Amino acid sequence: MGEAIIAGLLSSGAYKPGDLKAYDISPLRRRYISETYGVECPETVDEALEDAEIVFVAVKPKDMASALSAISPHLRPETVVVSIAAGVPISYVEEHLPENTQVVRVMPNLACRVREGMLVYTPSTRVKPENLDKTVRVLGLLGRTVRLGEEYLNLATGLVGSGPAYIYLVIDALADAGVRMGLPKDLALTLAAQTTLGAAKMVLETGEHPAKLKDMVATPGGTTVEGLLELEERAVRAAFISAVSKAAEKAGRLKTR
Repeated sequence: MGEAIIAGLLSSGAYKPGDLKAYDISPLRRRYISETYGVECPETVDEALEDAEIVFVAVKPKDMASALSAISPHLRPETVVVSIAAGVPISYVEEHLPENTQVVRVMPNLACRVREGMLVYTPSTRVKPENLDKTVRVLGLLGRTVRLGEEYLNLATGLVGSGPAYIYLVIDALADAGVRMGLPKDLALTLAAQTTLGAAKMVLETGEHPAKLKDMVATPGGTTVEGLLELEERAVRAAFISAVSKAAEKAGRLKTR
C-alpha cells in the first residue's frame, strides 16, 4: 500500500521524486523503490524523517509497535503521522508516540496507485485544523476522501480496503465468461474492465441509485433480466454482503502484537 501511495502522489504531478522519502527495513525493498520511482530511500529512519511534514506508516498491524518505536524519537511537533494499518485505533498509535503527536487514521485502497482510490479517515483530537487540511489535500490527490468517526473505520475496511479485491473477482469472472463464449482473453478482459469502470462512473456521476440504473439496462423480456435472475438464484448479492461483513469483522480482530 505504501508503494501505491508513492506512485499516486508522483503521478498527480503535485510531487516530484525529490519531494518524497521512503524507508523500509529491507535493503532490497529500499533499492527497488529508489530505482523504480527515483525517490530517496535513506538507510536510517532519522534520515528518512528529516524535515518530514507528513509521515505515512504503511506496515501490517503486527509490525506497528516496532515501526512506531522506530519513528518516535525523530518526529517534530508539527509532523502529522498517518496510520493506514487496518484495525489499529488512534489510541494505540498515540501510546507509542510522543505526547501531543498529531495522528490521522486512514483506510485507503489499492486504487490510490492510479489516483482513483477511496480513502476514509479520522483525525485525532490533537491534529491542528491547518495540518488536517494539508493532510486531507494530500489524501485527495489519491482519490476521493470521506471523514468518518473512528467507530466506523473497521466497518469501512471491509468495503473500502477489501472492496477492490471483490471487484477484481467480478472482472475476472466476466472476462472468463467472455472467453467461454469464444472471445480472446485480452479482449474479454478489456471489455469486462471498461464495462465495470463505466458502471461505477454512472453511479458516481449521475447520482442515481444502482437499482434504478440496473433496471434501465434490464428491459422487459430482454437478455439482461435472464442474467440477473441467474445471479439472484445463486445468491450472489448475499455472498457479497457476507464477504464485506466478514472482512469488517476480521479488521476488528487484527492483532497489533
